[in-house]
Amino acid sequence: MSEPELSRRTFILATGSVALVALSAKVAGALPTQNRDISPLVLSSDLYASPLPQRLVLAVAVGKKYDSSSPAKIEIQAPESSETKVLDTKLYRSGLPQGRGVYVSEPVLPTAGIWKARLITRGEKVPFVLQVQSTPIGPSVGTLASKSASPTPSETMGVNPICTREPPCALHKTSLDTVIGTGKPVAVLFATPALCQSQYCGPVLNELLKIYKKYPEITFVHVEIYKSNRGVELSPTVEAWGIESEPWFFTVDGAGTVVGRLDGAFGREEMVKQLNALQSN
Repeated sequence: MSEPELSRRTFILATGSVALVALSAKVAGALPTQNRDISPLVLSSDLYASPLPQRLVLAVAVGKKYDSSSPAKIEIQAPESSETKVLDTKLYRSGLPQGRGVYVSEPVLPTAGIWKARLITRGEKVPFVLQVQSTPIGPSVGTLASKSASPTPSETMGVNPICTREPPCALHKTSLDTVIGTGKPVAVLFATPALCQSQYCGPVLNELLKIYKKYPEITFVHVEIYKSNRGVELSPTVEAWGIESEPWFFTVDGAGTVVGRLDGAFGREEMVKQLNALQSN
């Protein structure tokens, strides 16, 4: 099977922001023009200054196609610093689209600003940049999750459809405002299978549907990103949670505190890891 084509639109959206693409373009070129050019695609959309490790996720393009066939490391350099650090990555393929595995590392990013970075793979060092914000945009680990409602069949909150998956999934029976902070752990997936720009949302939801029944103690809720199939206006729940990309996966303990989060792209293995931690919390 051939590797999936990488469109220019997908490339731009994968980096998380137009500004970041512009900065990356100055370093490495916004889109590969030669057949075998290597390009790192930053899928993390909410990196922020913190003394704690956080998840950095990349996809890789070779030419105009995704490629996850080779091991990789990441070299990072803080703003206004000459020191560099090389990080190992873990390659995840299970539960992700064919040929579109992702590379995950856990750097410590204590300083806000534009970090220089290099993808080390196939004997090459490919420069790119990371935009690290001073504070997170979405809920971070250790903060309280929003107790806003989410659409259900009986109360759609103006969202139509409440699930763009075909057939619709069964994770819309419970509104988040009835379970967050009530003593029961909750797992929330924000994803729009029909409209997802990165095309990771559908596979992520399908993987979750394969495993959620193994965790009867946890309440699972899927929330669509948009109010309609026009893909313009965000759903009220997405606005309340303050997220600006898709997909996102949050685990929330019984007290309503966020204890885990994944964004950009993730498969079964990373979700299982977070669900196991939530269940034993």
